Amino acid sequence: MLQDGVAQISDDTQMTLFTANGLLYFETRRRNGASGGGSLVGTMSACYGDWLYTQQERYQPEKQNRTAWLVNVPELFHRRSPGGTCLEAIARGGGGTMEQPINQSKGCGGVMRVAPAGLWLKKPGGAGFLAAQLAAITHGHELGYISAGVLGYCISALAHGEADSVLEAVQGGLDWASRQFRDARHLPELAALVQRAVRLAGEACEDTEAIRQLGEGWVAEETLAVAVYCALKYEDDFDRALIAAVNHGGDSDSTGAVTGNLLGTRVGFHGIPHKYVEHLELRSVILELADDLCRNEFPVYARPLVRTGCGTVMPEADSPEAARWYAKYDTADYVPAGTD
Repeated sequence: MLQDGVAQISDDTQMTLFTANGLLYFETRRRNGASGGGSLVGTMSACYGDWLYTQQERYQPEKQNRTAWLVNVPELFHRRSPGGTCLEAIARGGGGTMEQPINQSKGCGGVMRVAPAGLWLKKPGGAGFLAAQLAAITHGHELGYISAGVLGYCISALAHGEADSVLEAVQGGLDWASRQFRDARHLPELAALVQRAVRLAGEACEDTEAIRQLGEGWVAEETLAVAVYCALKYEDDFDRALIAAVNHGGDSDSTGAVTGNLLGTRVGFHGIPHKYVEHLELRSVILELADDLCRNEFPVYARPLVRTGCGTVMPEADSPEAARWYAKYDTADYVPAGTD
């Protein structure tokens, strides 16, 4: 449904964009030895804090002391029914880890935002572990972050040629999880539910009934299972997969988002039907971040950084490309074209 001719993005897409921004900020500063980069969890918590800022404040064009250049995009300053766990955990500063859980939530607010980890990292196992770390910042239950890990593995395997089909990626993700999280008490529950989704995808079962058997998607393992079912059953029909993923009484925007993560990675941007991107809100911003994530090399400074008592001083960039990159992922003062 279009609102004033625009296909509005959801909170899932908002948080996915901030995930991508945070990863690129962290890696840029790490590679250049800049001060203030901090830990991955600390950087991502700060970036999610910037997302929270967009949910609580009005857009102000003056320069902000922020981690994410996305705060310079006024269209992101709109609430799209964000999840309560994300709001609460980020308001507390985030910072959750798998070793020190911030709560015992297994809601889908972790799994629905971690796809950038799979685009960024070429090794599926590394992408899976990163995705689990990202989810654990706000969702501390095993099923909340392990489900995200399996999705991150699948996205990386499909994006970087380690899997030729959704089924191969899913089975690889489950095998990886069985090794990475072999001592997790709730892992068998996730594996059984995802395998049920695989089985249902091969049966002559109505989509609504199959999804009823898998759950409504309010929790991470159900979101992943519903997405796996839809992506497997309609691997060659993006439209039908999305229709099945969103036409149920549960958390349909999240099951739709994760189905889109899987199949969008499988078919690529040009394999997505034009109607899904033609009127998409913030299409240019989404594509710009996706292109940045998929870069093989980051721009680097040819001249050394200068360290002073006040921190690290970046030298002047050696090219317009480098200047633009560091306006995005160092100073966060980049303003995309068309933004006032």
